[in-house]
Amino acid sequence: MMTRRDCLKLALAAGAAFGLRSLWAQQAQDLITRAIPSSGERLPVVGLGSSASFSRLAGEDPAALAEVLRALVEHGGKVFDTAPSYGASEEVAGRLAQQLGLAERMFWATKLNVAGRGGKADPAAARRQLEASFARIGKPKIDLIQVHNLGDLETQYPLLKELKQAGRVRYIGVTTTFPRQYEELERFIQRERPDFIGIDYTIDNRTLEERVLPLAADRGIAVMVYAPFGRTRLCDKVRGRQLPDWAAEFDARSWAQFFLKFVLAHPAVTVTTPATSRVEHLVDNLGAARGRLPDEKMRRRMIEHIAAL
Repeated sequence: MMTRRDCLKLALAAGAAFGLRSLWAQQAQDLITRAIPSSGERLPVVGLGSSASFSRLAGEDPAALAEVLRALVEHGGKVFDTAPSYGASEEVAGRLAQQLGLAERMFWATKLNVAGRGGKADPAAARRQLEASFARIGKPKIDLIQVHNLGDLETQYPLLKELKQAGRVRYIGVTTTFPRQYEELERFIQRERPDFIGIDYTIDNRTLEERVLPLAADRGIAVMVYAPFGRTRLCDKVRGRQLPDWAAEFDARSWAQFFLKFVLAHPAVTVTTPATSRVEHLVDNLGAARGRLPDEKMRRRMIEHIAAL
């Protein structure tokens, strides 16, 4: 039999849940968004990646990732980046999102690359990989598919064009996080106009500022930034160090927000997708999409500060 005290507890819990939902709704409205140049569709500027620790946990304890995906959406995020090469990430995230009723509320970005030795891709194998991604994600239309690490563009990019023309994918693009491929990326976006490119860009790795980022802006190409912490490099560099007081001038409350806000302050950047398997880290990352961003003078100060450590 339910007592009056039990009823009161339930009422308080319901009120707390309602309050949290209201808070999350307000937070979602507060997130900075940027437009995809080819369509005008706006995306929250911080999303979630599924490499690194997310990929490891997908193989070891998939259920633990449910709260990470739930938190992404509840705290106003939307963009989720994955790839068939990220272990079980694509499959596990797709299944969890469907079970939680989140799949349609997320912007799904995945990748294609079956290029083997000699850099050549088998078209039939590429098509099979694409169909596997559709099955795992469970949506008839995927938001974004990119050729991973510029793998055999002559074979694989036309397949993405076919999918887009058929209405099965909304946006297409190419990615690389290898400096040796930067020139090839530049040549590609000079002759083609993908909807997106995916790149690595950090406060201590700014090579792409020189040519690729300005070219993407001129060509109307959205930019998704991977590994904004240099994987673990920047976190290792600042471990045990206090965030400078002047970071408050652009509303950074953690080192993660410091590094993310630097990336987001570049006007060519559309969204960044730091990977994590922990809810508290995801929520902290999303905090970089709120408040002010550093101006160019402040960005120079940030660069000098990190370089001096």
